[in-house]
Amino acid sequence: MATKPVYDKLISRILILSLFFCIINISYAQIVLPACFTDNMVLQQQTKVNLWGTQTPGKSFTIITSWNKKTYNVTSDASGNWQIKVSTPTYGGPYTITFNDGQITTLKNILIGEVWVCSGQSNMEMPLTGFYGDVLNLKYELADAANYPEIRVLKIDNKTSFTPLTNVQTKGGWAVCNSQTVRDFSAVAYFFAKNLFIDRHIPIGIINSTWGGTVAEAWTSGGALKTMPAFAPFVNAAESGLTQEKLDARYQTEIRTWIDSINIKDPGFQQSKLRWAEPDFDDSAWQKMILPAYWEQAGIPDYDGTMWFRKKVLVPAAWAGKDLKLNMGGIDDYDVSYFNGAEVGHTELFIFKRNYTIPGKLVKAGENAIAVRVFDNGGLGGINKGPLQLSLATDTTGQIDLAGQWLYHKANVLTLLPQRPAQSNSPNRPTLIYNAMINPILPYTIKGVIWYQGESNADRPVQYRQLFPLLITDWRQHWKEGNFPFYFVQIANYAATDQPPAANWPALRDAQLNTLKVPNTGMAVTIDIGDAHRIHPQNKQETGRRLALIARAKTYGENIPYSGPIYKSQVTAGNKIEVSFAHTDSGLLAKGDTLKGFTIAGADKKFYPAKAIIIKDKVIVSSSEVADPIAVRYAWANNPLCNLYNGANLPASPFRTDDWDDIR
Repeated sequence: MATKPVYDKLISRILILSLFFCIINISYAQIVLPACFTDNMVLQQQTKVNLWGTQTPGKSFTIITSWNKKTYNVTSDASGNWQIKVSTPTYGGPYTITFNDGQITTLKNILIGEVWVCSGQSNMEMPLTGFYGDVLNLKYELADAANYPEIRVLKIDNKTSFTPLTNVQTKGGWAVCNSQTVRDFSAVAYFFAKNLFIDRHIPIGIINSTWGGTVAEAWTSGGALKTMPAFAPFVNAAESGLTQEKLDARYQTEIRTWIDSINIKDPGFQQSKLRWAEPDFDDSAWQKMILPAYWEQAGIPDYDGTMWFRKKVLVPAAWAGKDLKLNMGGIDDYDVSYFNGAEVGHTELFIFKRNYTIPGKLVKAGENAIAVRVFDNGGLGGINKGPLQLSLATDTTGQIDLAGQWLYHKANVLTLLPQRPAQSNSPNRPTLIYNAMINPILPYTIKGVIWYQGESNADRPVQYRQLFPLLITDWRQHWKEGNFPFYFVQIANYAATDQPPAANWPALRDAQLNTLKVPNTGMAVTIDIGDAHRIHPQNKQETGRRLALIARAKTYGENIPYSGPIYKSQVTAGNKIEVSFAHTDSGLLAKGDTLKGFTIAGADKKFYPAKAIIIKDKVIVSSSEVADPIAVRYAWANNPLCNLYNGANLPASPFRTDDWDDIR
């Protein structure tokens, strides 16, 4: 056994050695690379690409690129950041990049090729299979994906930030395309890459930065949004120290104000009370519905807005005066719930289960009334998922089943309701997604961007005419690669019957069409491959192919048709209007016996169904209802019946020849 002096000397030497190795480790601190630099990555060919990361401040190290066996000497700055441009050859690989700062880090299986960013909301986010459904021919597509290992994919994790970040989060970094890796990857982006690869036989890298249900302003920088008065206040607040905690508190005030404003507009608001929530309200004239169910599937198709549901429930005497729990498995989209006339809770997102506490002071023995006002923003709506239960708050073993017959009554259609405030933790706040999911990848050298978004901005189509071009210009300015290609998808046909007949979706499509004025843009029209009943159509193959056609023609110089007919001009001739088009490749044609989808209007701005015939590269439009026409619209509906194509079998974009924003 060692004596104490010997023991103390031994401990001192161990401490000195530990300190020495700590100094060595600090001196040789390993280079930290951003999450978008991993094995299997793709770098843009024939250019100078950016490499960057962090290291100990003032530390020198080397980078060796295997394709040219060149050594680059790099020194990190006073903050520990470093960045360098390295030359890339024509496409090929696999290659390596070696970083040597005393320790060696090597990135392997790197390909040189074409790098594209895909971004937008759920129709771009939608993978081949999963939450949004399956693409067409899923089994074949998954098996076929194994044939394209030179396609590489990188998915960026969803995140928001009040300040611009410098790094992203990913799950596993870059992946080689195969049957497993594409399952959870953007279907549109994959089919875009697949079409490009089949045509060009060049490695394709796709960076997937998408988030379902998001608005364009969330993807735009704060500096750009300051030019738009609607968004400047939030951006300024964020730059002045707005925090999530402050946002949560503000949201509670905003949502309370919104609910109060809805109450006043509600037909159930009588004598300064929400009578439809009161236990003594006479609901005998209301209709019956079996819940849980979507109301569209229970006999009320094509209704978006508010709907009241009521149910009388017998509470046992032992429960009187005690706190209860009202559990509802799912409501689409959000709700305010009442017990005996008093509000007991509200939730503003369809993905959350409802679990509301009912104060004991509201609970009496015998008959009690539950009322739920459901708000549906579009698509399917209702109290759609069970279980529906009432129980004691302290003991949920004894439950009253609320499933079954409820009474219901329509309240207000969606167009009569003010826009709900965005949730405090919602990604749909100006610039928050841009800060976390775009700003960190701006140094990554790319070829271009493909974009599919717009559904979440459809309630503000006039604003989108400014916002979308602003986003494109903003990204180009910050990426510092000039006017790189920016190709986007026009939102598809959706909703079997328009409510109201002239809705916002066609106006949003028109805003997208107008964005083609921005240099080096292109638009894939999908008005013929949507789904009347699914906001996420399954035919992502054709969407990706049409985007690839644009890239092949406009970016890679192939002499191929890449667009359907695009409205160019009109000439009035008596009681007819002659409409001319660009992109009439091999001539205009109607799929079917007669041309459909055209309407015509005179000075009164009332549009009537029109007769339309093709004469060479023009469409002649007329109606017996309009003697002096001045405007034509085509496919101006959520889910229009339309059939104008060109000889390349590409559909015409919906359009209008007027500028009447007051007429939707």
